[in-house]
Amino acid sequence: MMLSEVDRPDVVREVTAAFREYEAALMANDVDALNRFFWDDDATVRFGVLENLYGWAAIAEYRRGRPPASQRRLHRTRITTFGADTGLAVTEYEEENAAQVGRQTQVWVRLEGSWRIVSAHVSLPPLPGTTEQI
Repeated sequence: MMLSEVDRPDVVREVTAAFREYEAALMANDVDALNRFFWDDDATVRFGVLENLYGWAAIAEYRRGRPPASQRRLHRTRITTFGADTGLAVTEYEEENAAQVGRQTQVWVRLEGSWRIVSAHVSLPPLPGTTEQI
């Protein structure tokens, strides 16, 4: 891939918009919208703080049973794109009254004209003074 295809402004804008829409749906606990953001395929993966979900159906089931996410602030969000159809969103987040800053990574791919998350990873670093990761 040529460097000119990395971070094309038009594609960065599109992935950034999809990322922001996902975040708004997460904060509103709009489960139907959240499910639409993920690629509806068995190859989709979401690793969460306490769960490993393989396939769209497992992710949708998790969302239906999960309580609403805590309100949070995003920090150091980076959107990087590769060509016209692939993007990476990386951010740190801070939930209300949380002792830790979380991390989130999403791989976005344009599929049939829509941006979909094909892989996601959410994690929390070890608590200060411990080596245990949550």
